[in-house]
Amino acid sequence: MTTICVDVMGADKEPAVLLEGVAAALADDADLEVLVAGAADVVEPFAASHERARPLVTTEVIEMSEHPANAVRRKKDASIVRAASAVRAGEADGLFSAGSTGAVLTAATFGVGRIKGVKRPALCLPFPGISGRPTVFLDMGANADVKPDVMVQFAQMGRAYSRAVLGVESPRVGLLCNGSEETKGSEMALAYHAALEAGDCGFAGNAEGTDLLAGTFDVIVADGFTGNVALKSIEGTGKFVIRRLKAAMEASLTNKIGMALLSGSLKSLAAEMSGDEYGGAVLLGLRAPVVKGHGATSAQAVRRGTLSAAAAVRARLVERIADACEISE
Repeated sequence: MTTICVDVMGADKEPAVLLEGVAAALADDADLEVLVAGAADVVEPFAASHERARPLVTTEVIEMSEHPANAVRRKKDASIVRAASAVRAGEADGLFSAGSTGAVLTAATFGVGRIKGVKRPALCLPFPGISGRPTVFLDMGANADVKPDVMVQFAQMGRAYSRAVLGVESPRVGLLCNGSEETKGSEMALAYHAALEAGDCGFAGNAEGTDLLAGTFDVIVADGFTGNVALKSIEGTGKFVIRRLKAAMEASLTNKIGMALLSGSLKSLAAEMSGDEYGGAVLLGLRAPVVKGHGATSAQAVRRGTLSAAAAVRARLVERIADACEISE
């Protein structure tokens, strides 16, 4: 039995939405057990009505508006803090939360703990590709500034994820840069390129922004500042396109009919771009799989995120990352 701790507090949505997703995950996976972290009046009735659910009663919540590090230090009984501690204590094998990104990163990094030798954990997400092959992208914002040796570890962790979760036998790694030529980029980008080229990490050269959704690389790495800007740019472009399409739909009856016919495909595309297909981003480099969902999550995304965390446990993702980084636990 695989046990995933799900933090059902702190998201933009009501706990009922997250519990609906947890229930769906339990229904889908007979070998899944869930430790549900949250207020007593939320988690205890749910656990009582679901055979493979156990309550982890907490009395505090870290809100989206709070300073993450300060809140994690101050609110020891917050749901995300207790959830991370439960994983570290062996009460659960992995974690899913749709709470504050900063709070999840902080609580998981210090609560779950890093794999011995991993310098920085990194947020990753598979992007859909035009070629049909997804591209694992990291870091998406956990580390604004990183040194070249850390970038090599990002590449190694991304390759381990690509192998374990996506089944890619020999993932090709690209460095996000402003040109495909090896001479392009800032001084730091050139240092990253040299380190990746010398490292044992499947480096295949620079990737441009257009490669993020092209599927030409299996893994693309960047520092967290660049990665987060790229991620938000893609999200913003997606929202712009959808809004323009909706505006065009109102222009005529013919357009409305066309949009109605395409609505299923557009919803599927939106889910791919949001990360809902995988339930959220994965924080790599920790001693257990941690999946971070969107604050404005859906029951379907919670279901997928919980199942993704369980799948990562069963695929031995942590052990594969340790092996890829030549780290012995």
